[in-house]
Amino acid sequence: MDKRTFLKSLSLLGAGLTASGPLKAMDEWIAESGGRSADQLAGDEEFWAGIRSGYRLKPDYINLENGYYCFLPQETLEHFINHVKEVNYQGSYYMRTVQWDNKKAMAAKLADMAGCPPDELVITRNTTESLDMVIGGLDWKPGDEAVMAEQDYGAMLDHFKLISKRFGVVNKMVSVPNHPSSDEEIVSVYEKAITSKTRLLMVCHMVNITGQILPVKKICDMAHSKGVLVMVDGAHAFAHFRFKIPDLSCDFYGASLHKWLSVPLGAGILYVKKENISKVWPLLADGERKPDDIYRLNHIGTHPVHTDLAIANAIDFHNKIGSERKEARLRFLQSYWTSKVRDLPRVVVNTPADPVRHCGIGNVGVKSMKPGDLADTLMKKYKIYTVAIDGANVHGCRISPNLYTTTAELDVLVKALTELT
Repeated sequence: MDKRTFLKSLSLLGAGLTASGPLKAMDEWIAESGGRSADQLAGDEEFWAGIRSGYRLKPDYINLENGYYCFLPQETLEHFINHVKEVNYQGSYYMRTVQWDNKKAMAAKLADMAGCPPDELVITRNTTESLDMVIGGLDWKPGDEAVMAEQDYGAMLDHFKLISKRFGVVNKMVSVPNHPSSDEEIVSVYEKAITSKTRLLMVCHMVNITGQILPVKKICDMAHSKGVLVMVDGAHAFAHFRFKIPDLSCDFYGASLHKWLSVPLGAGILYVKKENISKVWPLLADGERKPDDIYRLNHIGTHPVHTDLAIANAIDFHNKIGSERKEARLRFLQSYWTSKVRDLPRVVVNTPADPVRHCGIGNVGVKSMKPGDLADTLMKKYKIYTVAIDGANVHGCRISPNLYTTTAELDVLVKALTELT
C-alpha cells in the first residue's frame, strides 16, 4: 500500500470505523513492513510516519510530555466514543446485567498481557489508587518500618506519611543514584535501610522523573530473604517495555493504563500475589468474600464503565503495533536525542546511558538554569512542551516521546539544548 492511499484511508476515522476502512488500512500498513526486525524498523521514519497518521496531533507545540498521559490514537478513541454511546443507550440495564462480567473480561485480558493468573489482578482507576490501597490496607503496628526512595512518586510518599501519623509507622527514606555503576549498588541502597522491623519496601520499576529502570527482581529477592514484602510502582513500565509481572517476584504491583497503554483516563491495575491478598484491607467495604478473593479490593461504587471496555481496544492497538516494535522505537527515540547532547559542556542528562537502564523516557538539565526556566524557554522559544523536575537529586526536564514522535521533532530539542549551552 502506498503512503498516499494509506493516509486517505486513515482520514476516514472521523466518519467511523469499519473492517474495510482505516482499521484494515493500518493492519495492511503494519503487515507490509515485511520480515524486518523490530530493531531494523526502529529508525524507519516512513514506517512510523504511517503510525503517526493514526493520531490527531495538536499543531501548536511538539508534545514531549507523554509520561503524564499518552493520549489515544484515533482508532482507540473512536471505539471509546462508541462505548460511551452504547452504555448511555442501555443505561441501567447495562449496569445491572453485564457490567461486572465485562469488567472481569477486561481484567483477564490485562492479566494475560501481564503474564499473571486472572485471580491476581483487578482494574483500578490509576497507580495511586492501587498502591495507596496496599499502603493503607496493611495491618500496621506502631514501630513497623517501611522503606522507600525520595525519587518515588509523591502521592505514595504522602500516603506513607499519613500511615506514619495514623499508625506510628517509621518511614526509612533512601536515594537512588542517577548513574549507578551496577545493579548491586542499587540493591545495596535498599538493603542498608532494612531492619528487623521492616515490613514493606516500595520500589519504582521505572523512576518517573528520570526514566531509569531499576533491577526489581534483584531487589525483591534481597528483600524477601529478609522477610520483607515488596510493592512495585509500575506506572511508567507497563506497556512501555516487555516484562511479565511474576518474573519480578514482587508481592504487589500497580500501574496506570492511561500512560503507555493509551487507555482513556480512569483505569489502572493492581496485581497482588495470591498469598498476599488476605493481608490487605480493601479501600472501600464490599460484601462478604473469601479472604483470598482479589475482588475484595475492587469495590469502588459506580464508575465510568465505558473506560473499562476501551481497555480491550487499547490492548488490540498495542498488539497490532507489537510490543517488541514499540519498545525498540521508544528506545531508539530516547537514544537518538540523548546521544547528541550528553557531551555538550553545560548539559546534564539525568538518565543512565546504559540501554539496560532506560527505555523511552529521559531527563535533561542545563547547568546554572533552573528546570522551570528551561521548561518555560523550551515552550516559549522552541514550542516544545515538557515538564520540569526540580528535586530528589534530579534537576531538569523530563522528555517522554511517544510512537508518533519524529526524529525531526527531536532535532528541534537537540537544537534548543545546543543553543542554550
